[in-house]
Amino acid sequence: MLDILALDFVQNALIASFLISIAAGIIGSVVVINKMSFAAGGVAHGAYAGVGVAFFAGFAPFLGALGAAVILGLLIAFFSFEKNERFDSLIGAIWAFGMALGIVFSELSDGYTSDLMSYLFGSILAVSKADLALMAGFDLLFLLFAILLYPRLCAFSFDSEFARLRGVGVKPLYYTLCVLIALCVVMSIQIVGLVLVIALLTIAPSIAERFAKSLAQMMIYSALFAFVFCVLGLVLAFYLNLSSGASIIIIAALVFFMAKFKK
Repeated sequence: MLDILALDFVQNALIASFLISIAAGIIGSVVVINKMSFAAGGVAHGAYAGVGVAFFAGFAPFLGALGAAVILGLLIAFFSFEKNERFDSLIGAIWAFGMALGIVFSELSDGYTSDLMSYLFGSILAVSKADLALMAGFDLLFLLFAILLYPRLCAFSFDSEFARLRGVGVKPLYYTLCVLIALCVVMSIQIVGLVLVIALLTIAPSIAERFAKSLAQMMIYSALFAFVFCVLGLVLAFYLNLSSGASIIIIAALVFFMAKFKK
């Protein structure tokens, strides 16, 4: 086991697991509390359109996913907050359109690359130092968001109407939250891919919610659970030669089901 830890790509994977756990703890907890899991799923799958366009146009798929995710996050915020559109039908349309558009553009690209599969299902063992630096930057942004806006975030999450009456800027907070969800989705792509990112952002917080007495505790517990799931998933994937992203989610889901049905 110690020999494995000496490998650079394993060390990078463990650091990535730690960084993504912070993001999942902070943003994932807010997603679960505000019942925005479906919105996060819509952004994740819709962002595949950006990946497909990037492959077709010949620029970095990460930039395509980032641009698409942020745009979709803002669209969801606009239609759900400003227009009061039905949330479920809106997300379903974004989800389907994004995936379909991504598939079309990927098929129009020159050749089919394995990189495309990594964006769908993740490749944590291929994380680079540059990826880690970017993830750390995102984490810093999420931490500042949680620390500086924590009272407003709590008020908004537990009673948005009360928060509005108390003078909390609900609209800018909601837009900011949707953009941060989009950034967290893009950050998670490298770990579990677009297909499984919604599970990473919701399973650990859902478990933590059973034990936490405050939003802050929920964030901390979520991060700890997510890190444990990532490490156990990595071990499982390494020894059984499985997909790392799928292994992480399988471990997380099994713990979730055990916690859910425990009396």
